[in-house]
Amino acid sequence: MAKKGGWKEEVEVALDEILLPGTLEVPPAAGGIVLFAHGSGSSRFSPRNRFVAEILRRSGSGTLLFDLLTPEEEEEDERTAALRFDIPFLAGRLEGAARWLRDRLGDPRMALGYFGSSTGGGAALVAAAHEGEEIAAVVARGGRPDLAGAALARVRTPTLLIVGGEDHPVLRLNREALRALHCEKELAIVPGATHLFEEPGTLQEVARLAADWFHRHWPKASPPESGD
Repeated sequence: MAKKGGWKEEVEVALDEILLPGTLEVPPAAGGIVLFAHGSGSSRFSPRNRFVAEILRRSGSGTLLFDLLTPEEEEEDERTAALRFDIPFLAGRLEGAARWLRDRLGDPRMALGYFGSSTGGGAALVAAAHEGEEIAAVVARGGRPDLAGAALARVRTPTLLIVGGEDHPVLRLNREALRALHCEKELAIVPGATHLFEEPGTLQEVARLAADWFHRHWPKASPPESGD
């Protein structure tokens, strides 16, 4: 059930017969909640995503960081690297987490957004293509939107692609993906940044851009009706 004040809790995202651990943190009067899709070989403990999540909460957005894979699946992926590139599979996990979150909050009107990193960016776009207006905004950090394939043309959710200026192969892929998107869209290039945004100040810029994008696209509260 949704709560009026802010809160933080460790949760288990229940999808069919599996449980995916996560951290749900929502500031007071949040405009919406951002679900994070981490990149290949990462988890809900990704320091970069946790940093961005903190900035999002300061700007009035809630966050859900959760593991896309079970421990057994992570072990398999460590051996084969197969699941990290299974974008339909990861997108299905993300969509399931969004349904779980709405049910847990007891508020089907709560605005949700996706923040995807690396391969998680491709998964976020595929999930958004499936869900349409159910998702208010998408941000991809150093994402692989090319992995979304034909789903790119079906995305109607406002999408921000953030890429490091020195991440040349991924920048090329994002420019191509931008042309394939038929929605409100922007490509933000962070000067001097490489793929992991490890250069001083670059991850802060990612967080600022993402916070502004989500804030811009959360539904605005209706003004109270005036009395006679």
